[in-house]
This record gives sequence, C-alpha cells and structure tokens, in this order.
Amino acid sequence: MSRTRHIRGSRLATAGVAATTATLLAAALSPAAHAEGRPTRATAIHNAESALAHHSTALGLTSAEATTVRDVVVDKNGAQHVRYDRSYHQLPVLGGDFIVHLTPDGTYRGADRASKGTVSLPSTTPELTAPKAADLAVNALRAENLGTKLQQVKAKPELIVDALHGAPRLAWRTNAVGLDSLGNPVARTVLTDARTGAQIDAWDSIETAAGDGQSLYSGTVPLETTLSGSTYQLKDPTRGNTYTGDAENKTDLCIFGICFQRAPATLFTDADNHWGTGTTADRASAAVDAQYGTNETWDYYRYVHGRNGIAGDGKGSYNRVHYGSNYNNAFWDDSCFCMTYGDGDGTTFGPLVALDVAGHEMSHGVTSKTAALTYSGESGGLNEATSDILGTLVEWYANNPADPGDYLIGEKIVRSGFGKSALRYMDKPSKDGSSADCWSSSVGNLDVHYSSGVANHFAYLLAEGSGARTVNGVAYDSPTCNNSSVTGIGRDKLGQIWYRALTVYMTSSTKYAGARTATLNAAKDLYGAGSAEYNAVAAAWSAVNVS
Repeated sequence: MSRTRHIRGSRLATAGVAATTATLLAAALSPAAHAEGRPTRATAIHNAESALAHHSTALGLTSAEATTVRDVVVDKNGAQHVRYDRSYHQLPVLGGDFIVHLTPDGTYRGADRASKGTVSLPSTTPELTAPKAADLAVNALRAENLGTKLQQVKAKPELIVDALHGAPRLAWRTNAVGLDSLGNPVARTVLTDARTGAQIDAWDSIETAAGDGQSLYSGTVPLETTLSGSTYQLKDPTRGNTYTGDAENKTDLCIFGICFQRAPATLFTDADNHWGTGTTADRASAAVDAQYGTNETWDYYRYVHGRNGIAGDGKGSYNRVHYGSNYNNAFWDDSCFCMTYGDGDGTTFGPLVALDVAGHEMSHGVTSKTAALTYSGESGGLNEATSDILGTLVEWYANNPADPGDYLIGEKIVRSGFGKSALRYMDKPSKDGSSADCWSSSVGNLDVHYSSGVANHFAYLLAEGSGARTVNGVAYDSPTCNNSSVTGIGRDKLGQIWYRALTVYMTSSTKYAGARTATLNAAKDLYGAGSAEYNAVAAAWSAVNVS
C-alpha cells in the first residue's frame, strides 16, 4: 500500500489549467471574493431587493407571490447577478425562477426569467386529491419499468404552480420511488394537472450517467485525511469535510429527503493512512477513487471558477460506494447532498467510480444550486450536457497520467458487454448509436442522455474545432451539421463560458436556443461583443443547427 501524499500546494502549476485563467476566473466570478470596494453578497441581495420593489410589474410579480434567493454572483467589476425562486400563495412555482442583473453601482440592468407573464389562479384548492395524484405517479413509475416487479413503492405529492408548461396552472409534483428485483432504487417525478388529472410531464428523479491510496482507475493518488485518535478517517478537512463511506451493498428508499430506508455511509478508516490496493478485492480501492474524484471536482470549481464547494457555501458533500447489488449506475442526490456509486455487474460496467463520472455527477449538484435545469425535454438535455462538459473538464484539470483527459464519457467504467468503448462521445455524439449530433425540432423528445449530444457536440467544436485531429493520444473526427469549418478556442475558454452561462444566465426552462443566447452573453461579458471568442460561440452553435 502506498503512503499518503497531500494534494495542496502547487495545484495551478500541475493541474493542466493555465494559472492566468484560474486567477482570472477565481477573481472575476467568485461570490466569495472580496476585492477592495467590491459589493458583498449581502449588498448584492439588498440591491436586488430594491430592484424587485421598483420593477415588480416587469418581472411579473404580484402581492400574492414571495421570492427566495437561490444564488448570487458578483463579477470582478462589481456587476451583480441574483437568482431567485418564487412562490404563489406559499406554493412553489415551477418555472418561476428568474435572475436580476445589476450594474456595479447596484442599478437594475435587466432580468432573465424562466417563464413570462404573471401567475394568477382562480383557486389554489385542487380538484384532484393528493392520494389520487400519488396513485397516478405510482402507475407511471410502474409503466416506466414494465417487466420489473417493483417493491416498497411509495409516492409523495406536493402541490405546486406549474408555470413551465404553458399558462400557469395548479399541479401535483409527485415523486414516486421503489426498489427493483435486485433491491436497487428506481424513481420518477410525475407532474399532474390538479384539476383534470392529466399528466403534464414526467422524468427520472435519479440523474444518472452512467480518492492517497491505490485507486482502481487513476493509479496512486494523493488524499487528505483526518486523524482521530490513532485511526485515520477518509475525511478531508481541507475540502469541507468531504468524506467517503461504505454503503454495504444496501440501498435507499427516499422521496426528496424523506427516507423510509437509507443505505449507510460507514466511514472508511485505516490504521496507517495507506488506502486501497488498486483491486476490487479491497473495498477501500473504490473509496479511493470516489474521494479522489470529489477532491479533483472540488479543486476544479474552486481554483478555476472560484466556487467554494458544490453549493458555493464551503460545505463538503459525501460519497457512498458499494451501493446496491451489481448496481450499474452512479448518481447525485440533493436530498442527502451526496454522491452514490454502484459496483457494476462486471459485464456491462465495472465500479462506476471513474474521475469523469464523479465530475459529471457532482456537477448535477452545481446545476441544482444554480440554473436548476428541469430534467426533461431540451432543458434536461442541457442538464446532462452540463455534467458531461464540466465533468470532462474536471478530468482534464486533474492531469492524471493514469486517466488522461479526453472527450469520451465513462470510458474507464465500460466492459466488453457494453459493446462500445465509452458511454458517450463528444466529438460525434451519434457514435453511441442514440445521441443527436444536430438540433432538430424533435430533439426534446429524446432521453435526456441522448438529447445532450447537441450541447456536447457544440462544446467539443468550441474547444477543439471541426475535422480530424488527435488530442492527448485519442483520435477524433468531428463533423458539422451545416458543412462549415469551426476553429476551436480551447478547453479553458469553453469552461469559462459554459460556467458563466450556467450560473448567470440559464434558468430552469432554458432550451437550446436559450443556451445559445446565454453562452453568447457569457462570451460577451468575458471577452467582449464581436470578439473572436464571441464569434466562435456563434459559429459552434450554428454548426449544430442551433440558431
């Protein structure tokens, strides 16, 4: 077993990201930074509240509504961006989120809204009862899992206002969960009209994708641990006390934080601070990968984007490994603020603890705390693509020779039974047999893991450009949908633009056309209107048929 080494110190010099880029973004975009004379978070919120009072009509706000701050971004020049959720007569409004933009002196500059118009309902009393809404959601969950005998199925309805799917209406948002025949969780969120009982929308509730020790996939890696008495704990005090625990092959049965059954996260401990053997025979090996993935993801967001933890509040998440029985999945769960990894079945997938999977899943956590892109239709595709794009950039940032950066998603976890060399391919998404290379009016009908292809293709083109090339030893050949030739601007700028678009401009209802606008606004903020970077963003979107 190998000796613990520390990850802190010369991070920027070794991470594969230019120090100038890291410095720029950490200074420019971090809400936690406090430059001389620069507005604080509290000041930004105060200014935004003043703007709400004076521009309520333009924002569609009425006396029946209340607002709650979700996130704050303060630019280097002092410009402020405050993101809000809203409620109507104390009911959450799906699609009611908006972002208020303020100049450095706090003057209202404008807003981006997930939905237009005002919310006005004749009544907030549902005609469809909660038990009936629960039954409908359970039926929808069973229908989505035909051929599987589900166990311990439960549902929890919540009355909301749906302003995301046309004119505002009263609706039940019901989260249905159960266990499959292997005891692994399945979950679906069903949106039902509270007057007619008609299903409005439905989506999977588990966002899928597919740590110093000897890891399964990343070689020998450095870890920060905690010494408690004479025992070392796999808990990192330098990254918000992020830790990794053993789920003991058990599973959850939870509905948005209310758990009827919760798999454990028994903290991994060690006597000599040498973790894992690099093989699955030692249960700590997968824990090494998970902790390492969390560390690299934390550092990427901290040193590249100035974000202090997944939620931006300095608090660490935690990991559970060895979840379920032959579980072919990994997922981020907001209700526990945790990452969970299955071991795979050994035929289709191995343990799902690879670095890009960790970056992907924890980026779902960042999305949920910022744009909260709805997990269905084009917005769902953008949600998945955000995790693919930023998870890939985490892998490049880590600069690990045992798992070098690439534009392949999940290449380390697939096995021969999967039939392909990766889960997804960013240069030409259709190589997986299901993903879309180009936007069309029907792309929103695809599973979100496949509609994500349009944005993944855009991201590859923006970073690397079109045509054939070899990058870091991997051959790519990326076409365009309009037969144009696209020149890339590099991964660092891609990351800057996408992260700013996500945290400052995208809302829960953003679709592909809106993503084009959001990324162009981000490029304009960072590099100027008409800059080479701005024009490259426009060209890359046009190359995937998004105009």
